Amino acid sequence: MKLSHSTPIVPKKLLIPFILVTSLFALWGFANAVTDPMVQAFKKVLELSNSQAAWVQMAFYGGYFCMALPAALLMYKYSYKIGILIGLSIYALGALLFYPAAITEQFWFFCMALYILTFGLAFLETAANPYALSMGPKETATQRLNLAQAFNPVGLIIGLFVAQQYVLKKLQSDDITDFSALEEASKTLIKTTDLIVIRDPYVILGLVILGVLVLFTVSKMPNNKNNHQSANIGQTFKKLFVNQSYSQGVVAQIFYVGAQIMCWTYIYQYAEGIGVDSVTAGYYQMLAFVLFTFGRAIGTYLLRFINSGRLLMLFALFAIGCTLGVIVINNILGLYCLVGVSFFMSLMFPTIYGIALGKLSEDESKIGSAGLVMAIVGGALMPKLQGLIIDIGGYGVNDISILGVSEINFSFLLPVLCFAFIAIYGSQNQYIKLT
Repeated sequence: MKLSHSTPIVPKKLLIPFILVTSLFALWGFANAVTDPMVQAFKKVLELSNSQAAWVQMAFYGGYFCMALPAALLMYKYSYKIGILIGLSIYALGALLFYPAAITEQFWFFCMALYILTFGLAFLETAANPYALSMGPKETATQRLNLAQAFNPVGLIIGLFVAQQYVLKKLQSDDITDFSALEEASKTLIKTTDLIVIRDPYVILGLVILGVLVLFTVSKMPNNKNNHQSANIGQTFKKLFVNQSYSQGVVAQIFYVGAQIMCWTYIYQYAEGIGVDSVTAGYYQMLAFVLFTFGRAIGTYLLRFINSGRLLMLFALFAIGCTLGVIVINNILGLYCLVGVSFFMSLMFPTIYGIALGKLSEDESKIGSAGLVMAIVGGALMPKLQGLIIDIGGYGVNDISILGVSEINFSFLLPVLCFAFIAIYGSQNQYIKLT
């Protein structure tokens, strides 16, 4: 659908509230980017296998799944602002729990802190996405959400910079070829020092989030409180279930988030497989985030002229092509293909979100957003499955060959399958007008 150039993306009277809500997208982007390299960091520091280290992502994205629906039900009864305030409070709590976690030096404590942190992120995403959709004309809703989501990569880039410069570069265990061969006393000292390095960005983040919480508390936001308290939530669930654009959108979102986290988390293992160290791999991930940012900006512009479903399909097909290159190429060119996937992933999350919620009412969107946020559980399950594939031959990344390629290369067949479903979903919705 071609939109009129005179149609405002965000009305002037809602510009300040929209900017405040948009800032949340950068905040959870930061948390995502800081956490991805931690899989490799914990693997090295605590001597874990690839699948064991993937519990970091299981805890991080599992929190979304568990808290999204309670968050949506609370906002259905009250308002988006209440949900945001609760989300910021829990986000700060989870980040600050990294301090006692580093004292105990227990992997499960770090995972628990991440799990609680993402309870807060579940509130924020459940509120911010439909809130952004509602701040203006219906026909520009998907474009408006893409605009808000364009600030998510800003948080990603800042988060990765912090992880690379203030975590990965300072990890003593990463400078040792065979960490497990050290004497126990030396390993204990290095482990204690490295876990403090991992702790500090989260503690500082928690303090920043408390400041943002105060800002939202004193700011006047649009009132989106549900005025239809007699509405039957059970009927709302039934309507959502039979709505194919929505129900299939939830599945597409599961696959998208799974593919995104696999391509970002295992960029370090892929780099390891071709002899690139973790710090250098961080630069490639930084490049991936920059491409992700440009892709989001270009995609938002293209949505003025191309139907969202059609553009989603095209981006998914290009993502498939790049990921196939990751599988069949086992050198630096394959790493560039993995970086390039991020450009085409950039459009997917907000566009699937917009298509799925595009024909729903305000009240249905509050509940429907929960399903789409719960779909983030794909980021917990699929990296774990990919880690199991990589561990088939041992804890390394090139232990065996599967169908003529190394296990790390073969594992990227999972993102290919995810992008294929997304392409089909975009194709099925390329003629639907969201008016």
